[in-house]
Amino acid sequence: MFACASHMGYEMVGMPMDTSMLIGMALIPAGLLLATYGLMPRIEQIRQRGASGAGLQFHVADGIPLNREHWKLVLVLVIALTIDVMKPASLGFVMPGITKEYQINKETAGLLALVALTGTTVGSVIWGRMADIFGRRAAILLSALMFIGTAICGAMPEFEWNLVMCFLMGASAGGLLPITFTLMAEMVPAAHRGWLLVALGGVGTSAGYLVAAGAASVLEPLFSWRALWLLGLPTGAIIIFLSRMLPESPRFLANVGLGNEARFVLAKFAGIVDQQAAVAASASSAGAAETSSDASVRQMMRGGYAPLTIGLVVSGIAWGMANFGFLLWLPTNLRGMGMDAGAANALLAKSAFVALPGTLVVIWLYHRWSSIKALVLFIALTASSLLLFFILGHFHMQSVPAMVAATALLLVSASGVIAMLIPYAAEIYPVHLRATGSGIIAASSKLGGILGAAFGVLGVFGNLSLAALLIAVPMLISAVLLLKSGIDTRGQRLEDIQKAVARKRVAVTTES
Repeated sequence: MFACASHMGYEMVGMPMDTSMLIGMALIPAGLLLATYGLMPRIEQIRQRGASGAGLQFHVADGIPLNREHWKLVLVLVIALTIDVMKPASLGFVMPGITKEYQINKETAGLLALVALTGTTVGSVIWGRMADIFGRRAAILLSALMFIGTAICGAMPEFEWNLVMCFLMGASAGGLLPITFTLMAEMVPAAHRGWLLVALGGVGTSAGYLVAAGAASVLEPLFSWRALWLLGLPTGAIIIFLSRMLPESPRFLANVGLGNEARFVLAKFAGIVDQQAAVAASASSAGAAETSSDASVRQMMRGGYAPLTIGLVVSGIAWGMANFGFLLWLPTNLRGMGMDAGAANALLAKSAFVALPGTLVVIWLYHRWSSIKALVLFIALTASSLLLFFILGHFHMQSVPAMVAATALLLVSASGVIAMLIPYAAEIYPVHLRATGSGIIAASSKLGGILGAAFGVLGVFGNLSLAALLIAVPMLISAVLLLKSGIDTRGQRLEDIQKAVARKRVAVTTES
């Protein structure tokens, strides 16, 4: 149908959906369900072996230097994250074409972004949980299959069908983000884990936006906006092809009782791992390990994990409101304060250029100083920049240097917060909840975006000082919670981090 529409500029609006297309659309979810079911016999095998007590608890060799296998893994995960970021980033490039072809206004077209953002929120939670049940590698493969299936969005003749498929596309994209960070955290040696996690987020995010922009500039003039949705097919296929270089996490395998499989992966990454080494490692981490029977999500809201989870979720929501709400409305507010459109755009461009080196500072602080202190510092800086906007708006100050300073500080600090938020979550939760925890924290940032869009419709962000204060307050609350209860993960093994959180949990229980 897409090829036959070439003589019409690939405009497919109003084309009838015949029987063959409806059958094909039905086969897509059926195929995804069958692919999911294909994992179930393995899951039953895992449950039986885990219940039999055959499991061993041991960790990746954390003292070894980065080797070829590690770098192959990093490369695959960077590509996966780039593809993941590319999906929502393409929204901005398809909006003009969708508005024109379907003859709808901008407000109606904006539903597409809202639906996609909702899909990423739901997907982050669901796929994170699936990664803790099925395995990290299996969840990545299912997410890639969903990328391929939702590529049919590029052939939808009605806008309403685009909304449905865009929700599913967002759900698949939202799940890949926490899984990649989880797998990276469990595979990379402790000495290099922190900086590689933050760098993965920074490089993957930047590359995703660049690929989306490049694809739009090359493909859209030739094949219309629909080509950007059809890219789900080849990009999903790339992830599946590269999956041969994607191992399952040995920590996940060991936790569910597959000791031999875990030793095989460890031997590939760290050399020969014999039975005695595995048993010794098991004994060293026994105090921190959690059994699969205690794999309740409610554990994230108990003891030492409760203030950490609350602090990270509140910070994620506040960041989403700042990024998808405050910054989105900032050019409009600047013009409302008397600044012309050219000056406002130039101010944002200048601030973004000043903020560019901020990612390198984040990586250095997270790796060399302290992971939790660096995260709290950037949360506090974000709140400070918003309070500066509050002062400027409340007192109607139109100082360009002050506006540049506030905007640059907000861009630097906000990008630093999101660069560290999910990596930190991937380090602090136990193995059976690591992907779930990362998914919930990732979902909180998307939820903040939904709230930001809703507040924008209600006119809250039309008031610069009120909007700044509305976000700064929860930011400060999350900073206090994390400063009080946070664990420094820098250079520590994941099992040792788990022990530290467990000690805080005991301390909380004793006090209560």
